[in-house]
Parts: sequence; structure tokens; C-alpha cells
Amino acid sequence: MSVTTKDIAKICNVSRTTVNRAFNNTGRISEETRKLILKTAEELNYRPDILATGLKNGRTGTIGVLVFDVKNQYFAQMLNAIELSAQKKNYFANISLHEKNKKQEKEMIQRMVDYRVEGIVLSPVSKDKKFEGFVSGLDKPVVVVGNKISDEIPFVGINEYQAAADAVRLIASKGYKRIIFVCPPLADRKKENVYSHEERSRGVSDTVNELGIECITAGDWEYLDKTVEYIKNAAQKTAIFCSGDIYALEIMKKLREDGLKAGKDYGIMGFDNIGLLNYIIPRMATIDNSVEAVAEAAMDSLFKLINGETVDKEVIIPYKIIEGETL
Repeated sequence: MSVTTKDIAKICNVSRTTVNRAFNNTGRISEETRKLILKTAEELNYRPDILATGLKNGRTGTIGVLVFDVKNQYFAQMLNAIELSAQKKNYFANISLHEKNKKQEKEMIQRMVDYRVEGIVLSPVSKDKKFEGFVSGLDKPVVVVGNKISDEIPFVGINEYQAAADAVRLIASKGYKRIIFVCPPLADRKKENVYSHEERSRGVSDTVNELGIECITAGDWEYLDKTVEYIKNAAQKTAIFCSGDIYALEIMKKLREDGLKAGKDYGIMGFDNIGLLNYIIPRMATIDNSVEAVAEAAMDSLFKLINGETVDKEVIIPYKIIEGETL
């Protein structure tokens, strides 16, 4: 059986209140007694019942984190930064994946609340008013990253619109007269939350119109073959701008098989600056969306909310253009 504070109190011939004072370093207790209690606890390999303590004081030292998946390196990098931030605050991060399943997303959020997490970092796939009401009605603070739900629920991210607009301007400055904008998630906009990709799409659309550049959008999941055909038949200098590095890497691979080289026969730029790009030659142009900084800022907002402080409803983190060698 596990050792309890009652066992330690009996061995040390003190009250359980005194034992708790020693563990929490509070109240009136002699240094000699405190050392005796801590030494006894260590010798008996005592472990506190965190759940029971949390039920008493409302603090469990646990936060919930719910994202799409870890197949995309963006989320893997985000989860790593969140976990490190949680550790610095002596918190445990309960990480779950909803795999873009709306029903599962809601059930997992509710389960986290049932398990007494103190707050939740959420990258949502749902977006309707009913879901907004569900999240707003939780008796736990929630901070959203990636896909915004509403102006009332705290959100941390980059200015997706402006980042895409700057990418188009960079591409135009390299002399490209035609852009293929690859954004497969747009195909799902009616059934799920693709806020970040919609903002990138708006940034592209407004900027190509402003600059008078021809633009073709590949906005469905059959983008690979379509984009390859566009490039093969291009009569003028053409660049591909992808709303995700993984799409760009797939296109580069396919075109390489056909003997076409990025940066020479066509231009290409991604979005996210995933770590894998450090091993790709030529170095792909992309947008660094500061995923670690976004995660850290989200955690900072969450901990402030947990402690009863107010936070900005929207925190925008600076992004960075990586010019690379593929434009």
C-alpha cells in the first residue's frame, strides 16, 4: 500500500497538520521537526496524492492541450514548447489529439474538465456558434491557437493575412508574373475551422489584385497533380506559394522526378518553417510562423487566466520571412 501522511505522522509522533506544514513549508513548525518529517517521507518513498489535494484546493497542477495531430511538424514543435513551458511552472501537460473529429474534440475537452485540468490550450477544428458557446461556458480558462473561434475567446497567433501578403510581394519582387496558390484545406472550409488558411487566402487574393499578378488557386486535396501540370505547361515564369511546407515538399519531390529544379525551372515557397526544411536542399523559401513563441505566449496567457488575471483577447506574434533558395 502507498504511504500516507497519516503513516508519516505516526512514525514522527506529530499530527497530520504538522506533516502538511512541513511539506508546504507553511505555519509554525521547528526546523528540526520539518527535517525529520521530510527525511522520513524520503526514506518511505512517499508520493503525495495530487488528485486528492487538487480536489481540496481546486489546483491540480495539470493543464489540457488539444490539437489536430502530430503528423504535421508544426504541432509537434508546438507541443514541445508547451510542455517545456508547463514544466517551468511545475505543471503537467495532458496532451490529446482530436484528429479533426468534431465530436471527439468536444468529448475530449469535457473529459479534460472532468479530470480537473486548470486550463486548456486548444487548436480547434469546430467553429460554429454552438461550439463557441460550449467553450465560453466551460468553468475553465481556454486559450486558442491556430484557428480562431471568436473575438471573445483568447487567441494567440500570427497575422496570417499579412504574412501571406508579404510572401506574394517577395515572389513578385523576384520577377514572377504568375502564382499558383496551393491551399488544400480551403476545400474543407464549410465543414471545419480553417481560419488560418482562409486568412492566408485573403492575403494572397488581395495582394495579387493589388499588384496585377495572375493567380491560380489549387484549393482542394487533388492539388499535387494539378500543380505539376500547371508548372509543366507554364508559358511564363511561375512560382508556387503553398499554405503549408508539407504541400510544398510534396510538389518539389514530384517535380524533381520530372527533372524540374526548384529555383531554376520554377519558384516555390511554403508556410510554417518546419524543422525538416533544415535538411532539404535547396533551402526552401517559407514563412517562419514563430510556433515556439506562439506556444509560449499561449501558455503565458493561460497561466494568467488560471491565476485570475486578465489577458488580451488577441495576442499577435511577429513572423519572419525566410527567403531561402527556391525563388
